Amino acid sequence: MQGCNANFGPGPAQAAAVTLSFFDGTFDLALVGLDAEPEVVRALCRLLSEAEQERAAKFRFARDRRRFIVARARLRQVLAARLGRPAQSIEFAYGEQGKPELGSFCGHCGICFNVSHAQDLAAFAFSSARAIGIDIECLRPIDGTEDIVTRFFTPREKDLYRALDPRQRPAGFFNWWTRKEAFVKALGGGLAHSLADFDVTLAPSEPAQILRVGDASGEQCGWMLRDFSPAPGFVGAVVVQAHASAVSDSRRLQPHARDATAEMRRRLLIDTIGQGNWR
Repeated sequence: MQGCNANFGPGPAQAAAVTLSFFDGTFDLALVGLDAEPEVVRALCRLLSEAEQERAAKFRFARDRRRFIVARARLRQVLAARLGRPAQSIEFAYGEQGKPELGSFCGHCGICFNVSHAQDLAAFAFSSARAIGIDIECLRPIDGTEDIVTRFFTPREKDLYRALDPRQRPAGFFNWWTRKEAFVKALGGGLAHSLADFDVTLAPSEPAQILRVGDASGEQCGWMLRDFSPAPGFVGAVVVQAHASAVSDSRRLQPHARDATAEMRRRLLIDTIGQGNWR
């Protein structure tokens, strides 16, 4: 895949030039650079809804405002190209936990999607009538890594992490985070899902796998996990429904009743690791 400094340079009226990758025919990805000149950002801002423009205006830093505007406008352009509609006509609806989906105008089209971004790179994942979640992160030092491992990794994941060569642990840590986040985002339950309810692999040299969901083995959970490298120095993960029965299989992982302490800890974890995965 192209690096995050690749030339994505379409004009503001055109759909973004993106890199597409296909995995097993079940989903595809689009990568978009979020660096843009001010005049391009202003043009793209006109593609956003009034509510999105208001949201953009509330970002404290111009960098974050630019990234939000470009990512949301490029998403509209990519969806518009798939649907054969003007980008301005694309409307979004949001679930209880804020997960976006296409609005009622296209409730029958069967396109599911999810969004993630890190620094000046955004990643969009698309599937046909299958719930999907994506997360990307830039590899970087994180303060308190061992404390996070102790508090948030499952017993099986702790063993897998501590079995890694110390030189592999930074990549293993972010493999864990992106895979966990992608699954939670696919489920759409946000903070209501506990990270302790499922296990994932994390070794950089091994295939990405869901090992357990609730009391079911990963092979029987009805979800697929794939990893990918969106750019040098970045890691990414996608989780998508494996087949139609995945909807019923996913009931093994039901949202929990709200627990203020658990939610506080998860929000702390997101603030510590996540680089702003606004939906």
